[in-house]
Amino acid sequence: MHPMLKPALRRAWRNLQCVQFGAAPAHAVVVGPVDTTTGSLLALFDGTRGLDPLRAEARALGLPDGRLEALLDRLAEAGLLEDAAAGGPALEALRREGGGFDRLRADLGSLSVVHREPGGAARRLAARRGMRVQVRGAGRVGAGIAALLSASGVGRVEVRDGDRVEPWDVAPGGLPAEAVGERRDAAARRLVGRSAPGGRAARPVRNGRAAGSEPGLSLVVVAPRDGLAAYAPDPVPAGEWVATGTPHLYAGVIEATGVVGPLVLPGGTACAGCGELERSDRDPAWPRMLAQWRSGRRGRVPACDQGLAAAVAGLAAAHAVSFLDGELPASTGARWEVSLPLLEWRSERMSPHAGCSCGAGRRPEGVRASGPVKGQDTMAG
Repeated sequence: MHPMLKPALRRAWRNLQCVQFGAAPAHAVVVGPVDTTTGSLLALFDGTRGLDPLRAEARALGLPDGRLEALLDRLAEAGLLEDAAAGGPALEALRREGGGFDRLRADLGSLSVVHREPGGAARRLAARRGMRVQVRGAGRVGAGIAALLSASGVGRVEVRDGDRVEPWDVAPGGLPAEAVGERRDAAARRLVGRSAPGGRAARPVRNGRAAGSEPGLSLVVVAPRDGLAAYAPDPVPAGEWVATGTPHLYAGVIEATGVVGPLVLPGGTACAGCGELERSDRDPAWPRMLAQWRSGRRGRVPACDQGLAAAVAGLAAAHAVSFLDGELPASTGARWEVSLPLLEWRSERMSPHAGCSCGAGRRPEGVRASGPVKGQDTMAG
């Protein structure tokens, strides 16, 4: 282990004895009292020394045996300690990719704030390389999500879509203008490859599956160009994911409203079928209107504001990555909506329906993961 105070957390002395790590309240921790000797030892936790050199430094400062270990334990318990040597072979492979690790350093810093245990950030970043995510849709929202997932270090990002790129599919961070007229899936694969740390080339997809040996799907992100399929998702296409237990997340823009969620954990949270049944219970006219919307002629150009699409893509990608890292984001069993022009996010909890064949309504819903413990850590010098 090479102990290091988490560099992503800004430090400031509140007074002569207490130091605060972190500016934002969500992850801030106050440590104290800290005497001069302990402060000198803290300054050595920069990731360049192993435990044996640190023990020698502690003895040189006049600290008794065991004080270093006790200090490290308290810092780790407070979520302030990182292990600069963590990550294992997967992270070492990423470091060997030219420029790839440097592009993910900021992501690693963010992960170190969220995951308190030493080495937790490096292990999760390394684990992303072995994950496979499928994005259904390559419009402004779907292409943006695919690019962000790839840039976040997800090892396999597949994009499924048909037809050809239209001028209104083009977006910053998504499909470029030079892709107009090309097949959407091919253009999206190049986007994923360009976005990947180290410029990894995307593997070709054949018959909906990537060539070669691939891990199972960790997540499906449903981001259709027709926003209705995200706002009121059809249970039929989702049937296979429910049957195979594949988690899936909906995201899209309909008219002037953006939607992120729900994240469906099959058998545990509300699925598309649950949502359709629940809405029909509240509004008897809903099935009739939904049938008309799904079968009627649609305008050639779907309404999709650039800024709104970028906001939806960013939030959906962040929720997806949080789930891949082992958390249950706020979209788990819930839908988040935001509408122009006020752009105020609001959430709607989606409960499993007892009449749905997915079975989630007949068992307790999953418990949301609790956040990190925050507060003041008392440390005697």
